[in-house]
Amino acid sequence: MGVKQVKVAVNELTVGMFVSGLDRPWTQTPFPLQGFYIRDLDEIKELKVHCNFVYIDVAKGASPVKTKLHKLSDKAGLTKRNRAPRSTRVVDVAPLKIRRDVYSEVTPIEKEIGKARELHQQVYDAIGDVMAQVDRDHHDVPLSETKRVASHMVDSVLRSPDAFTWLSRVREKDEYTYSHAVRSAVWAILFGRHIGLPKVDLDVLAMGVLLKDIGKTKLPQHLLTKKKRTDTEQQAYEKFIDYGVEILRKMPDVKPRVTSVVKTHCERVNGSGFPQHLVGDKIPLLGKIAGIVTFYDETTNPRGESQPLSPSKAVAKLYELREVEFQEELVVEFIRGIGLYPTGTLVELSTGEVGVVVEQNFDRRLKPKVMLVLDSVKEHLYEPVLLDLAEDDRHKQHMVDSGKYHPSEITRIDIAQDLEPGAYGIDIARVRDDYIDKKMGKGLISLLKRSKAKLFNR
Repeated sequence: MGVKQVKVAVNELTVGMFVSGLDRPWTQTPFPLQGFYIRDLDEIKELKVHCNFVYIDVAKGASPVKTKLHKLSDKAGLTKRNRAPRSTRVVDVAPLKIRRDVYSEVTPIEKEIGKARELHQQVYDAIGDVMAQVDRDHHDVPLSETKRVASHMVDSVLRSPDAFTWLSRVREKDEYTYSHAVRSAVWAILFGRHIGLPKVDLDVLAMGVLLKDIGKTKLPQHLLTKKKRTDTEQQAYEKFIDYGVEILRKMPDVKPRVTSVVKTHCERVNGSGFPQHLVGDKIPLLGKIAGIVTFYDETTNPRGESQPLSPSKAVAKLYELREVEFQEELVVEFIRGIGLYPTGTLVELSTGEVGVVVEQNFDRRLKPKVMLVLDSVKEHLYEPVLLDLAEDDRHKQHMVDSGKYHPSEITRIDIAQDLEPGAYGIDIARVRDDYIDKKMGKGLISLLKRSKAKLFNR
């Protein structure tokens, strides 16, 4: 099996990883030249003394995401006895062809948020208009506006993943089906961006996910809102897929691949899905992605709940279904792509402080930027404080590298856990708006300064 190397900061190492490379020559360290498994915490401490980062072979040992996910699963109480029988697991799926860093350039959130905010409303309006016309049995439903905003939505997420994510992470008061479709489409584009899908595939994926529930307009309301359906009711509910496919096939502007996403987003790789009970790679890739993002959003934003669940609970449930309902590699890459703590997540740090994740550090997903709003004793801060966990960690590593401090003298700050939205009475939407307004304000001030400098330098 070939080496699959991943660059990992030394403070994110865990027992069970296989170290295959260092950030300095092996001969300058006491470690074996051929690489080694991390067996205990003492070896991690020794690595911290000599290195800032290392390379691990995820084919031989544990990966950062998988290690964290196992901990989340244990914390959520999802033990092995709750998992599906081995006979239902899936092995006949082809490996993903992932293209890393295809969309490496990221537009600052303050430059994109204005466009994203306007586009977000356009997406809602377009989907709402389509749903309303289908519900009224209009046969000639124009989809040109939906196509346009779906493509622009892809462009926005490709430029600045955080901007559109902010607008989707905070639950608004729109009708559930519309908001669920938009949020799911955002997760799908983020995922597709992460694995390097071509722009044409991202457009198809976005359009398919936005329209995946169009058939629900043909269902009675009680089937949509009922939590526990009888077998007969469930069979009637599952008809929404057939209804949706039938509706889209009558629309000349809809590509067959878009219809395919709608048709297969409820299929599961072990054959337990519907309507066709497809197995493994008989489900197209975009259909598999649509299924994962649908499950994730329905878990974090369940219908009828006053507050959505924390991302870690959704991640734990999704991770437990790897190799059962969902392809394992897709599950792990999805979680890598959106991060264990997506933008807008309420988190508690190892210091006891509480804040909101406001931006991702894409090279270090476990170390995002956090806006602190509560201190270590859970008292509100007079002014929110922005903490870049990755930058803080780099600074502390530099202190160790200088030789003036021993690693034991440095307190590393990590995310201890994510919290249910609304915990401690924190208004995530307000934190979001304040942060974005400040970012946009700084961007405007910077622009004015540059303009003034150009004027006087003529």
